[in-house]
Amino acid sequence: MENFDLNSVVTEAIKEALKERGHVNILIAGRTGVGKSTLINSVFQGNFATTGQGRPVTQHTREIKKEGVPLSIFDTRGLEMADFSETLEELRQFVINKSNSSDSKEHIHVAWICIAEDLRRVEPAEEELVKLFSSYMSVIVVITKARQDKVHDSDGQVKSFHQIVQSQLPLAKNVIRVRAIQEELDEGHILPPIGLHDLVKLTMEVVPEGTQRAFVAAQKVDLELKRRKSRKIVLAAAAAAGSVGVSPIPFSDAVAIVPIQVGMLAVISATFGLTLDQSFLVTIVGAFAAGVGGTFVGRAIVSNILKMIPGVGSIAGGAISATTAATITTTLGEIYINVLYSLFANNNGEPPSQEEISVAIKKQLALP
Repeated sequence: MENFDLNSVVTEAIKEALKERGHVNILIAGRTGVGKSTLINSVFQGNFATTGQGRPVTQHTREIKKEGVPLSIFDTRGLEMADFSETLEELRQFVINKSNSSDSKEHIHVAWICIAEDLRRVEPAEEELVKLFSSYMSVIVVITKARQDKVHDSDGQVKSFHQIVQSQLPLAKNVIRVRAIQEELDEGHILPPIGLHDLVKLTMEVVPEGTQRAFVAAQKVDLELKRRKSRKIVLAAAAAAGSVGVSPIPFSDAVAIVPIQVGMLAVISATFGLTLDQSFLVTIVGAFAAGVGGTFVGRAIVSNILKMIPGVGSIAGGAISATTAATITTTLGEIYINVLYSLFANNNGEPPSQEEISVAIKKQLALP
């Protein structure tokens, strides 16, 4: 125990959590005014898209990133240009170069093609983009500013614009109508947001498995998705802690269980989309340790002492330790998940501060 270094454990936990979370890349394209920035800010945390923000990667495409968010948005412009062929060729080379990278984190993992519903038509540029992108990635067509799906064709027949888009863009994986923000019409009539949960769900279904955790972390629409992913992490950590608890070597599991529990807290933090650093995780660990000091060290020591008592033996001590380690690890994880879920929900899906999390944990554990 005297060689145990919590700072080293925290550093390693952060490193592994960020590695497991990974990074997701989304290409978004659409004519000027279709509401791409509004859509991005409504789906992803941190007011992700700001006018003029981003690093140019081609003449008409910018990469938008934000510190602590495991996401890159490649925003493509220029679809309304008279000579779109130049933009298309530029995009082709960009996508090919990304696809040929040996590092899968460099690939474009999904494309969102945005078409405003009030424009009432699919442009040739949008058809060309879907054809191009579908050869390299999954494409989801997002009908933005959804207000009225019915349109009249040239024969005066009433048709669904959603169905028209589907028929004209058959290579798209799916077509989804979205109203990213609440709109107020005349006479106080309110149109609530629609389609955001469906867009998140559809995107989760098509992005590669290795990028799913990054997408879950970056999005702020579906908090239940964050909670479900985090509970799987807790189950794995509890099983690992229980296995360590069976160890017949006195005091060995106290040292081994702590990294498992700290690692669990780090991965849950990463899955919810929190910015991970040394001070943050030490603060979170400290908040838990203050309320359940026996969880991190004391309970493990007690069970190890039982292993050393004549007549009890390593089997009895180990059985108690395994059960205790798994149960308390689960309790730790569930408390943390519930705290984060509540704080994110109260903050419209945006990350809470380190202080808010620490206070909420202590309150949950009934600490002064």
